[in-house]
Amino acid sequence: MEIERINEHTVKFYISYNDLEDRGFDREEIWYNRDKSEELFWEMMDEVHDEEEFSVEGPLWIQVQALDKGLEVIVTRAQLSKDGQKLELPIPEDKKYSQEAEQLNSLLNDLDNEEKPDEIENEETKLQFVLKFADFEDLVSLAKHQFSGCKTTLYSLENTYYLYIDFEQLSDHEVEDQLSLFLEFGSESNATIHRLEEYGTLITAEHALHTIKKHFS
Repeated sequence: MEIERINEHTVKFYISYNDLEDRGFDREEIWYNRDKSEELFWEMMDEVHDEEEFSVEGPLWIQVQALDKGLEVIVTRAQLSKDGQKLELPIPEDKKYSQEAEQLNSLLNDLDNEEKPDEIENEETKLQFVLKFADFEDLVSLAKHQFSGCKTTLYSLENTYYLYIDFEQLSDHEVEDQLSLFLEFGSESNATIHRLEEYGTLITAEHALHTIKKHFS
């Protein structure tokens, strides 16, 4: 796989169909199977992170172009606007993709955020994050704090706890403040809610922190 760092927020990589099949993926299946396209994407992103130290933080804009012998993928992290008031994602209007590439673009851009980039408003935003915790005691400590405007769901997978956080009706500034507090106790994870729902064990739904505080504090 070939990787090119474009700038601080954007990375481009190319994977041939032969490489894709060597990794155990069917080149036809990835166009329409959400789980397979998600698995392939995060496998590639792990390599990108190792080589370029490109971390995945917040919403992503993912562009996929099908070439004759492989896929070209461009990933851009959302960034704050110049006035610091909202998150911005690039939305290219002049790109032409095949039907298959359009389908894969749609699947991948649903991984972290069901909302489309052009639906992000100036004052309020809806964002989802997944944090991981190696120790349950860290979750107990986190639950002692007050949070509003978000739903929290707790999963376990491979001896690790994952907290899915769904922020609703909060300004970007409020999301940043609350997320910074979450990150004092947990760390960012590349796991998606789809993977957790399929392979993880649901421990507490929607009001996880409230439930933990009620029973363990």
